[in-house]
Order: sequence, then C-alpha cells, then structure tokens
Amino acid sequence: MPEFKIPADDLDRQLSVVDPDDPSLQHLAVVGDTSTVLLSGAQTAGRFCLIDMKVPDGGGPGPHRHDFEEMFHLLEGEIEFTFRGEKSVAKAGMTVNIPANAPHSFKNVSGSDARMLCMCAPAGQEVFFAQVGTPVESRTASAPKLTKDEFGAFLAKAAVLAPEFRTELLKP
Repeated sequence: MPEFKIPADDLDRQLSVVDPDDPSLQHLAVVGDTSTVLLSGAQTAGRFCLIDMKVPDGGGPGPHRHDFEEMFHLLEGEIEFTFRGEKSVAKAGMTVNIPANAPHSFKNVSGSDARMLCMCAPAGQEVFFAQVGTPVESRTASAPKLTKDEFGAFLAKAAVLAPEFRTELLKP
C-alpha cells in the first residue's frame, strides 16, 4: 500500500476568523434573500465558499441544479427543501447536503425569517451572487421587493450567467 503524505503547510494561507457583522463583508440581495459571503473561494484556495443566508418567510429560490455540492446548516427557522421532486422540512440545528447535479429548490416555511449557512464546494457561487445580486447594508437587512419587471430582468441575467457558474435554472 502506498504511503500517504500530507503536503507541506502553505504559509501563504492564513487562519480565517469571520465576524458576520464585519462591515467589510459583502451583503447581497439575491432572489429576495439576503446573503453575506463569510468565506470566499479566494480564502479557501477555491475549495469552498460559505454564505450566511437570511431567507424571509415564503422566500427561497425556484428549481435549479448545480454541478457542485451544496450543504445547508439551518441556524433559525424551518426550510422546506424540494429535492428531485420530493419535499422534506429541515429545522434549526439540522444540516442538508444537496449532491451535485440534483434538481432542488427551497422555501422558508417558518412564519418568520429563517437563517442558514450555505457551503458550496468547490467555490464559485459567491461570485455568481455578486454578479446577479444587489448590495444591501447588512446581513440582517431585508432584501428589496422586486417589481415584476425587475424580477424578470434578474431572471434573464441569472439565466445568461448560470452556465458559467455550472448552474441550470429549471422551470417551476
């Protein structure tokens, strides 16, 4: 059996300690949710990104799929995940892993705001969010309500950019 060797420590990589209320973090409104990029791909050598998501009651993205893994850890509230057409509810403290390429969507069914951490591996989703999202003041800020025309423009932009970020938007 070959001997396993751990690569040498990369002294160019640093410890990351993230304060979610740090004003220098990027806060974005994406599909009615407020997302804060806690760790970017640049900080993790492209291995993953970590996004703090505030999802308003009834909010969440429509059906889509990605060619990468997503893991959600619920901090507050209840989220109904639709995975390959089947629905299940995750509550605070639970973790949900979405395998690559699987159709899914989610919706907050809490009756109030829900909060979860989303880790995408490898990184890239944070760059997509930055290109389609609208900056907001903080991670606790509410995302602005989009008019029908604004929502249509968002969907059109997301559809154009999605393939570059290994994502496919699916019909509801």
